[in-house]
Amino acid sequence: MAASLQFDLVSPERRLASFAATEVQIPAVAGDMTAMSGHTPTITSLRPGVLRVVGAEGTKAYVVTGGFAEIGAAGVSVLAEQAVPLDELTPAKLDALVADACEAAAVNPDKDAADKAVADLNAMRAATGL
Repeated sequence: MAASLQFDLVSPERRLASFAATEVQIPAVAGDMTAMSGHTPTITSLRPGVLRVVGAEGTKAYVVTGGFAEIGAAGVSVLAEQAVPLDELTPAKLDALVADACEAAAVNPDKDAADKAVADLNAMRAATGL
């Protein structure tokens, strides 16, 4: 069995997950990355996407809209701007996430980054079939 690491996921609204995992697949701004036990300490920004966590109970997936991931040899802590378990995501919830991103894009001085966030959420819609 692969070595485990502690995984924690929190958003401003609630703590979504805290359990032992063997790998965490992270939608980082610089590209997708996978963290496993013994990973070099890293802090990365998140882009909108699906965060996948492999643990004893199988793979769990969460939709995140941004935030940060702190990765260490013994654990991964994700502080998400917004996060929803993928199995709880509905078309209406995804529409609300896209609407929030569009509102933020309208006032964000970094137009390219804001537009990319909206595009990432729309790509996630296609990937999830919602």
